[in-house]
Amino acid sequence: MTTAIDGLAGGGVDLDIADFDLLNLPDDFVARAYEYFAALRANSPVHRNSDGSFLLTRYDDLVTAYRDTSVWSSDKKIDFRPKFGSSPLYEHHTTSLVFCDPPDHTRIRKLFQAAFTRKALAALTPRIHALVDSYLDRLEDQRGMEVVADFSFRLPMEVVCDMLGVPGDDRELIRDWALLILGALEPVLSEAQFKDGCRAVENFKAYLRDQIKALKDNPSARREGEILSALVAAEEDGEKLTEIELLHQCIFMLNAGHETSTNMLSHGVHEMLRHPAQIALLRAEPGCIETMAEEVLRFQAPIQINNRRALRDTELSGRHIPAGSIVHLMIGAANHDPEQFPAPETFDIARRPNRHLSFGLGIHICAGNTLARIEAEIAFGKLFTRFPSLRLEAPAKLSKRIRFREVTELKVAI
Repeated sequence: MTTAIDGLAGGGVDLDIADFDLLNLPDDFVARAYEYFAALRANSPVHRNSDGSFLLTRYDDLVTAYRDTSVWSSDKKIDFRPKFGSSPLYEHHTTSLVFCDPPDHTRIRKLFQAAFTRKALAALTPRIHALVDSYLDRLEDQRGMEVVADFSFRLPMEVVCDMLGVPGDDRELIRDWALLILGALEPVLSEAQFKDGCRAVENFKAYLRDQIKALKDNPSARREGEILSALVAAEEDGEKLTEIELLHQCIFMLNAGHETSTNMLSHGVHEMLRHPAQIALLRAEPGCIETMAEEVLRFQAPIQINNRRALRDTELSGRHIPAGSIVHLMIGAANHDPEQFPAPETFDIARRPNRHLSFGLGIHICAGNTLARIEAEIAFGKLFTRFPSLRLEAPAKLSKRIRFREVTELKVAI
């Protein structure tokens, strides 16, 4: 199910949010999310849901939860057991790097760092330029495109497949599995979604076992700089990476490596076309490309919700939060907090400073944030330089997903 984007940003402080509940959201929530966030920030910044969890909507409260790991845990073993049982989804989402605490988090993340060094990313840059040019050549030939399928999904998926050493021909298969696995993180999960998500995890693991076996059987097939090759080597060198950890970090990298960037690119194209004066500004001042990428990330956070568990009694915005409580960090709300961002509902590609929280903060800050920014700057810079007359054929359509702000369809034409 999708909804058209219509009037994404607004005041909304007069909305009645007394009965607002993440587990039973109003039908218009996706279309009016930022209005609801404004009302919650103003009237109930630490808002209790029907299950006893809390919504956090103020920027400063999210920063506190991200930074203080002595109080706020990312480990999801307790949280996910009632939802996933002992299923493949439970195995994946409690083993993934993003959902564990130190020392496991420190040990596993260290193995990925080599893929995101300045040298490694510099080696990827020519490939990103070539991919974007090929998509834009196709746009010129066809005089139009569906942005998600032909641009914003293809670029990060092909890049992450290159990084992991996974054949690019498998990208559609991987995308389908990723949507089912990440979809299971939504606040409300149907039985069908649960079964489909579990099946996707098992299929993904079987696929990766074949890829890993091929690399183990034929070491000459390994490539320097490919993450899958590096992880296989780390396992063989005794760096304490179990097979289950190896499989699930690869799944996590393939999922996380494209989901955020896909949504970022889709929203960036849409917002620029909704604000033609910003395209003119970018063309007049090409140096704005860096701040443009940051503003897209702030204005339409690709991931809208992160979660933490309180390890002890604490307080946020004057409200007591008991030990064991789950808090939902509403990134989209924090990114529109007027206490941090003047005129937060204005899309301004020259905005400085812009300390948005779309990549998280602290030890769990997105490992691929620099790569995502490189993809954005190259993609947006080339697109709006080459096609200044690009236009929307219809408003973007948004998925009904809550955790991810996903554009499902965006048609443009020259």
